[in-house]
Amino acid sequence: MEGRPPLPPFDMDSARARVRAAEDAWNTREPERVAGAYSEDSRWRNRTEFFQGREAIIEFLRRKWQREIDYRLCKELWAFTDNTIGVRFQYEWRDRSDQWYRAYGNEMWEFNEHGLMVRREASINETPIEADERRFRWPAPGPRPQNHPGLNQHGL
Repeated sequence: MEGRPPLPPFDMDSARARVRAAEDAWNTREPERVAGAYSEDSRWRNRTEFFQGREAIIEFLRRKWQREIDYRLCKELWAFTDNTIGVRFQYEWRDRSDQWYRAYGNEMWEFNEHGLMVRREASINETPIEADERRFRWPAPGPRPQNHPGLNQHGL
């Protein structure tokens, strides 16, 4: 099996690179691309949903991005060990009635020796916001520009 760098054990630079790569992938809104970072039998907890496997991940993401229009995500490294990473994140999206939301969350990631995520647990809550309260306004879908402030630069 070919590895997906950066591989564990993580150091500060490789953990940050892994978080940014995940953010960039999620901001494409391409379920197959995102799911490629997970093992075939990866286990997920996302809010109240529990599921396992890449196909389930792809189906979940398709549903998510049909509902969450104009999705933009910003992730930041919170903590790491040899094969785990803790992330905090925020994302913004609107529904079909043009109501905007900001979601706040934390993720715990566990990786195998090949750099594939075998476990993802996410705790997320959200609040409605006004369109003029949005923080993430780069062209989407696509990655957050390198010069766009992250969560720490926003003081969030």
